This record gives sequence, C-alpha cells and structure tokens, in this order.
Amino acid sequence: MPAALRRIALVLALVAAAGCGWLKPQATPILPAEELYQLGENQLNEKRYEDARKSFTKIVERHPNSSYAPRARFLLGEAFYRDAEFDKAVKEFETFLSFYPRHQIADLVQYRLAMAYYDQVKPIEQDQTLAKKALEAFKTVVKQYPESRYATDSLAKIDICRGRLAQKEVWVAAYYINQGNPSAARQRLELVLKDYVRTLVYPEALWLLAEVNNAEGKPDAAKELLNRLAAEFPYTDFGRRAAQRLSAQR
Repeated sequence: MPAALRRIALVLALVAAAGCGWLKPQATPILPAEELYQLGENQLNEKRYEDARKSFTKIVERHPNSSYAPRARFLLGEAFYRDAEFDKAVKEFETFLSFYPRHQIADLVQYRLAMAYYDQVKPIEQDQTLAKKALEAFKTVVKQYPESRYATDSLAKIDICRGRLAQKEVWVAAYYINQGNPSAARQRLELVLKDYVRTLVYPEALWLLAEVNNAEGKPDAAKELLNRLAAEFPYTDFGRRAAQRLSAQR
C-alpha cells in the first residue's frame, strides 16, 4: 500500500476510534440528597407515587448517611401508603422504626403504620386479623409517645378497633345460637363481657348470654344477666327487652 494511502487509513482509524468514544452514553450524575428529597416531595404532592419512590430510594441507597435518609425512608413508605399499597408501606414503616426508633418523627411513622393496618380492616363477616394488628399498633403510639399529637386520634381508633373485635365475637356467637348450638357461643360472649367493656355490642352480649343460659337450663344465671342488662343499659333496645322479660316472669 502506498504511503499516502496508509496515512489516510490511519487517520480514518483514529477518527473511528474517537467516534466510538463520542457514542458512549454519559454517566448519569448522582444528585445531592437535598435535591432528590425536594424532587421526591414534589412528585409525592403531585401524586406521582412511583416517581417519588424512585427519588426517595436513591437517597436511601446513595446517601444513607445523609440527614435526609430517615425522612426519605418514611416518605418511601408514605408513597406506598397513599398509593394504597399497604403491605409495602407497612414494610417500609417497620424498617424505619428498626433503624431510627428514637427519631423525631418516629411517632408519626408508628401512627402511619397503624393506619396502614386500619385502612385494610375487613367487613365484620371476614377475618379481623388486621383490626387486631391496628389495635396493637395504635396502642404502641399511646404507650411510647403519650405526648404525641397523634396520641388522641390513636385513642379514638383503639376504641373503634376494640368495638370491631367485640362485634365480630358477638356476630359469631349469634351464628352459633341461630344454628342451634348455644353452648358454642358461650366462650365468645364471656370474652366480650371480660375484655370488651364499654363497647356498643356489650348489651347484646349480655342478652345473648342470658339466652344461652336459658337454653342450657340455667334460669337463675339468665335472670341475673337480665337484671344487670335492665339496670345498666335501660336506654338500649336490649335493656328494654330485658325489662319486659323480667316483668313477664313476675
């Protein structure tokens, strides 16, 4: 090959090699934690939950020692919560609490964890495991963070969860009675009278347990429950029923 052609081939080879470098994708810069946090907050407020989760995940993974990392971990869970992906939200909230149990927003995270269970509570005819988990989580808010701004609402939610669990026990007991098996209802009704005082279904539990005692040939025990029902809950339908039955028995 003539020298001139060799020089041209060499130049072309160098140009081609340089061109390959130009074609390589540029590395994506790692944004500072502060910028990622602001970006994630904006995305969260705009309900772009998946984008928000990506931003907060980058903080957690790339800036784990940043002051923004704990709040990013919480907002990662919050983005799942607002997107109704409650199981994933619970996992993130629990991870936060294991990493930062004394963080200044730990009370908020514990409350959100409780709400993630609470928002999944099933109708009374279905399993109430989530109501039990919500109850325990709200109790933790009140116990560990009694001065928290979320303690008052947690107390209210505790009453609601207790009422739901008591209602479930009475519902099952009534089912057994209607199926002609009153003895199977006793344990559940006695549980309500023992553990779920001041719930709305308490008068009904007294009435049903009186029915169970009558069915089992224990009229004195039934009468004692009816007297209690008429005396303590005269304003309820079951209290009035008890008073009428006692009057008829005289």
